[in-house]
Amino acid sequence: MGDVLEFPSQQTKGLAFLDREIRQLLLTKGADDELMDFAAQQLKKIYSRIKDSEQYCFSIRLPEGLNADQQADLQADIEAGLEGVRKDNHRLLVELVAELVLAEVKGFQLARR
Repeated sequence: MGDVLEFPSQQTKGLAFLDREIRQLLLTKGADDELMDFAAQQLKKIYSRIKDSEQYCFSIRLPEGLNADQQADLQADIEAGLEGVRKDNHRLLVELVAELVLAEVKGFQLARR
């Protein structure tokens, strides 16, 4: 069996979720369409930029003498460690994105007055 292609992509699904959530949140706060469109656009733009930063790529030179099982175990440990770091960083980046979008929305609102 070959690779599985997902349609829409995970990133597209994620951005659609963020768009819905920001619009719903702002709607409950009484925001108009222009403000919701601005916030959604800012959120997508910023979030798209951080997704690229989460793609780690590097190589490790293994010591000689490791058998295939040891190499596989080492690779699994490294991947698990990186995934933990990626999740922690992602959580922090999402919080920072939310704060930045909120600041952008407040600035947009002030500029419209």
